[in-house]
Amino acid sequence: TDEIMQQEIRPLVAVDIIEQLHRQFAILSGGRGKDGAPIITFPEYAGFSDIPDEDFLNVVTYLTSIPSLEAASIGFIIIIDRRRDKWSAVKASLTRIAGAFPGNLQLVFVLRPSRFIQRTIADIGIKLYRDDFKMKVPIIMLNSVSDLHGYIDKSQLTRELGGTLEYGHSQWIHHRTAIENFAMTVKTTAQMLQTFGTDLAETELPNDVQCTEELLSAHADHHSKLKDELKLAVKQGATLLTCIREPVTRSANSKLSPDELENVATVERLLAQLDETEKAFDQFWTKHHLKLEQCLQLRHFEHDFREVKLALDNLMEAQASFSDIGDSVTRVEHFLKEQKQLEEKGQEPLEKAQSLALHGEQLIQNNHYAVDSIRPKCVELRRICDDFTNETKKKYDILGKSLELHKQLDKASQWCEAGIYLLASQAVDKCQSQEGAETALVEIEKFLMTAKEHQLSNPKEFYNQFDTILTPEIKANAQRILQKLEDVQEMFDKRQVSLKKLAAKQTRPVQPVAPHPESSPKRGSPKTTRPAGVGTSEDHLSQSPAQSSANVKVDRVAHCTATSAEAKKVAEKWGYGVSSHIINELIETERVYVEELQSIIEGYASEMDNPSLVHLIPSALQNKKEVLFGNLPEIYDFHNRQIFLKEIENCIENPDLLARCFLKRKEDLQIYEKYCQNKPRSEALWRQCGDSIFFQECQRKLDHKLSLDAYLLKPVQRITKYQLLLKEMLKCSKNSEGTAELEEALATVLDIIKSVNDSMHQIAITGYEGDVSELGKLLMQGSFNVWTDHKKGHNKVKDLARFKPMQRHLFLYTKMLLFCKKREENTDGHEKTASYSFKNSLKMSTVGITENVKGDNKKFEIWYNGREEVYIIQASSVELKNTWISEIRKVLTGQLEACR
Repeated sequence: TDEIMQQEIRPLVAVDIIEQLHRQFAILSGGRGKDGAPIITFPEYAGFSDIPDEDFLNVVTYLTSIPSLEAASIGFIIIIDRRRDKWSAVKASLTRIAGAFPGNLQLVFVLRPSRFIQRTIADIGIKLYRDDFKMKVPIIMLNSVSDLHGYIDKSQLTRELGGTLEYGHSQWIHHRTAIENFAMTVKTTAQMLQTFGTDLAETELPNDVQCTEELLSAHADHHSKLKDELKLAVKQGATLLTCIREPVTRSANSKLSPDELENVATVERLLAQLDETEKAFDQFWTKHHLKLEQCLQLRHFEHDFREVKLALDNLMEAQASFSDIGDSVTRVEHFLKEQKQLEEKGQEPLEKAQSLALHGEQLIQNNHYAVDSIRPKCVELRRICDDFTNETKKKYDILGKSLELHKQLDKASQWCEAGIYLLASQAVDKCQSQEGAETALVEIEKFLMTAKEHQLSNPKEFYNQFDTILTPEIKANAQRILQKLEDVQEMFDKRQVSLKKLAAKQTRPVQPVAPHPESSPKRGSPKTTRPAGVGTSEDHLSQSPAQSSANVKVDRVAHCTATSAEAKKVAEKWGYGVSSHIINELIETERVYVEELQSIIEGYASEMDNPSLVHLIPSALQNKKEVLFGNLPEIYDFHNRQIFLKEIENCIENPDLLARCFLKRKEDLQIYEKYCQNKPRSEALWRQCGDSIFFQECQRKLDHKLSLDAYLLKPVQRITKYQLLLKEMLKCSKNSEGTAELEEALATVLDIIKSVNDSMHQIAITGYEGDVSELGKLLMQGSFNVWTDHKKGHNKVKDLARFKPMQRHLFLYTKMLLFCKKREENTDGHEKTASYSFKNSLKMSTVGITENVKGDNKKFEIWYNGREEVYIIQASSVELKNTWISEIRKVLTGQLEACR
């Protein structure tokens, strides 16, 4: 308990009456009577009667409050020293003390005036006025200090009273002031600690990390300041105690007076209270600080939990979106790759979640106050981690089975296709002989042996194990392929039966038989009967050897033709043929193409914005990403799974839709023209920066065997690939319903290639001062032999003298015809680069055309201003000439119609 705080505030302290105390009209020297009664001395003081009553009362009250309650209860001994004064002073002193002394009196000693007359008067006066003083205690009049020594031991009296007690009034005042200041310091410090403790107890814990950190810091600062105050107070008390004990420390013979001993006890008690207060405060602070730290730990845990939980929820959502198990080997492998990427992406949040859960369990083990809040979160984190791990394992298991299934389905489908091709490729005429039939049988038997290698001996049993993971679509596809297998197997069985019959059927030899003599018309032939179905030798001989051989041949052809027709029928039923091969090749190469585009964009283009690789990028390549890659991202967006690739994949079951895909996307495919126009700039930049460490690092990360420039050629190669595949489709689809659309689609692709090719030539034109984009659409471009014929004087002579033609590259626009000279230059040791130096131009609105020139069917004329200028142009072939004339005629006709 804090006694200091429980005591009432004293009405007076030394500092309040410091001036009155310094007058020294009353002192508490520290002496004691024989029974321990405190002694208050009223020394001689000339102006005693002039002291205001209030000052007298304050000093006497203060002096009586200093001794302990036990000593004060004994009663005070008062010594009035008036040896040098008059009786009037003695009387006044007794009267004032009797009327105003606040304490319990035991004895009053008066040292009477030493002069004879005054002593006599005093003796008489004390007898006469004793009752007037109204004192209930004895008043002993003493003649000298030696008389006083008979009542009080000299050791308890000051030197002024003939004693040996050391007393310094100034030092006494200093000690009293210091003790009271220290007591006030202890009280104030205790109050500050109590107030701070109350504030801490009433403080609500914040709900976020920042506020908790700020509160913890503020409380720690306040605690540190209070601890400093405590240290200062303890230091003050220790210093004061040393000062009080200083006489004893200085001399071993010295002893402290009872009052000084009480001062020591008071200071020690205050120090003890201060120590108890500090211990109680430290204990409370330790608990509060621990709670604040645990609150901060909790807020960090909750903050981290929210972040990790959000990442895990996104991870689980991404995993839940992977519900497709694939409808082909390529798609399943793609899903497996995506699942692997998701698993790798999830490693970091999963590790954070496990670490956070472990941290939460450590908080629980450390007796955290919020166990009920932490434990459910730890359980939730571990549950989500387990769910993701289990779901990932389940996904891998399902996709693995799906991959195995589709691989077997592909093998089965390829086996069926190969079988049908085998049957269809066995020529009918080769099966006419026994050797040909046996050879065909051996081929079939060898092929049927491969069914075991592809685990097709019992396919239904194999596919039944995947029944639980199959979607209705995949199950229907699997059943369809199983039916294919049965149909193909049945077809092989029938072919084998037919070929075995042909191989076993031997041609009957023709035996030489003597002819029967002609029956004489006169002799009738005996009429004999024979069983039905039994022939005579004449039946066999009625056929010539040629007829017999022909019949065997017809029989064999019938067998082979039947099975070949059946093979064709099965092939048509299941959609086999060259077109299916082309569709499959187109889809597979398209998927690879899309993946390659994606790898270029993510592995090279995006890495150019990676801050960790910026230092590897050459200065010549800075801010040149659009130059190097052109509109490759636009091409990728068009080809990705949501647009062109998806549309092509929908053509697997119906190849006739392929042509419509190209016709539908005719305008979109024009993006290749833009890419090819940028290609020279891209190649020039690559030649300058291609060997930089940046590209080497990107290639290493992608694990590409070829450098970037090889992949930047992929779009150019791809548009050419479309042309070749469409041509193949057209070859195997002659006279079918979709032929016209295929021809239109091929023309579309060829037109794109032509536009790309033309644009590549157009950007190489140099020296033309105008803007070629204002000349209209580029219709044709090509190299020709050109002669000129002008009607104006010397020019005509000069040009006619030029028998050798000029080599000119012509560019036909809707508004202008440009004549250029082709130049080829080597650039840095690379292949030659063509450029076209501008020479002349003709406005199409002012030209005419002569389609035929005498002497050469590959020449035609273009003339200007009524044949004032004539340009004789020789093409490399008649077909090329006719194409140009047709295009020029369309331009002129269009201008004429526009004028009309």
